Amino acid sequence: MKSVLSTEITRRAFIHRSAMAAAGLGLSAGFAPVADAAAGRKLPVGVQLYSVREQCAKDLPGTLAAMAKIGYKGVEFAGYHGRSAKELRKMLDDLGLVACGTHTPYDSILGDKLKETVEFNRSIGNPYLIVPWMEGKSKQEWLDKAKLFNEAAEKVKAEGFWVGYHAHAHDFHKFDDETAWDLFFGNTKAEVIMQLDTSNCHEGGAEPVAVLKKYPGRAITIHLKPNGGGPEAAIGEDKVDWKGVFEFCEGKGGTKWYVVEHETSKQPIDAVKRNYEALKKMGKV
Repeated sequence: MKSVLSTEITRRAFIHRSAMAAAGLGLSAGFAPVADAAAGRKLPVGVQLYSVREQCAKDLPGTLAAMAKIGYKGVEFAGYHGRSAKELRKMLDDLGLVACGTHTPYDSILGDKLKETVEFNRSIGNPYLIVPWMEGKSKQEWLDKAKLFNEAAEKVKAEGFWVGYHAHAHDFHKFDDETAWDLFFGNTKAEVIMQLDTSNCHEGGAEPVAVLKKYPGRAITIHLKPNGGGPEAAIGEDKVDWKGVFEFCEGKGGTKWYVVEHETSKQPIDAVKRNYEALKKMGKV
């Protein structure tokens, strides 16, 4: 990741943009999760660019333009394809998109690297620093990771940033009678984002709505990913309890962004378009 100057945008401009990314609908950009919003409120919908990773690698500007044309309001990065923060920000601004998250390596939120990560994301207008993958071989390893995330969350809190962790199937494997997910989120502060992935949760043997309900206000962003309907299935053509997911996220979840992800299609752009259209039919966009 290339280093950038924090002076690329003013603090006031960043706060304004962060409020858009954090809420999309006029919600507060404060740090405590909102858990009392009215059910049924519409949330902005973004797309995880890992869904179209090969297209991004070949033509990032064109792929971002395709996402905007479909109707997505934001994009969550999974790599920057050699672009500087300044270049990325211009692409987003030109298309009327916002950065609704970035999947950033575990090491990037630790020690001195955290400051560089914050400055890069400040420049692209993204307040959500989501670690996409971690492993732990014991309860203590997960508890140690929870402590590190608490420390990182505290360091970036005053600057309007959040740190978080994204779900994979192995996170729902148990150490004795407790899953890695519960060991981690049961011991992290409210400011640590719980980015559940509906498909990965199912693959780990857990039920997304039940997992969500354990942690009201923590699902600040969530990955909407079909599971159980085959590699080309869109949202609603699978076995996820979407009604339950939406009711929670639009109520006690305090969710600020829906983020669509579809990893398995042979036609990735078509897949994310079909998922967007499915959400549209459901009245979510």
